[in-house]
Amino acid sequence: MAKTLALAALFLLLPEFTLSNSEGDALYTLRKSFSDPENVLQSWDPTLVTPCTWFHITCNQNSQVTRVDLGNTNLSGNLVPDLGKLEHLQYLELYRNNIQGTIPSELGNLKSLISLDLYNNNISGKIPPTLGKLKSLVFLRLNNNKLSGQIPRVLADISSLKVVDVSSNNLCGTIPTTGAFEHIPLSNFDHNPRLEGPELQGLATYDTNC
Repeated sequence: MAKTLALAALFLLLPEFTLSNSEGDALYTLRKSFSDPENVLQSWDPTLVTPCTWFHITCNQNSQVTRVDLGNTNLSGNLVPDLGKLEHLQYLELYRNNIQGTIPSELGNLKSLISLDLYNNNISGKIPPTLGKLKSLVFLRLNNNKLSGQIPRVLADISSLKVVDVSSNNLCGTIPTTGAFEHIPLSNFDHNPRLEGPELQGLATYDTNC
């Protein structure tokens, strides 16, 4: 009986060490999916209470992850759906690496996201329409990848969106001209051999082979 009470008291005293941190778990899943030849993720220790002391991670005063800064760090591998659990994330900076695979649709859950920078990688597949749910997004830079398919029209409904760059991919269809896309330079769509000119009166034309 005494032994049982002692164990119960220990768990009550140390709850933060026995409960997992969902943000830390999500980031550690990302770490496991990456090849990290320069050991930039060496400090990402899943046994710590929160990931706020990890290098390249910024948290707010409530110990919630707000930035992931891993641009130009020679990482390779795939993005993971678990990133969608970082609900307070404002900046996801993964540019100039060798990231492959697709953009997880779960990134549409990052309701606080301001900047999504995935440019200069080897990301393929389509731009997820779920990114249209990112109503705080200002910067969307996906240029210099291997993305295909059409530009999701729901992105035009993001009123905060100021910068969109999808140049140097393999996108197709037409260039949106309404909403957030009204003032985006046409050069930000360059070097997509199958992407046609601006839409006539904001009307998309759909290529069945796109």
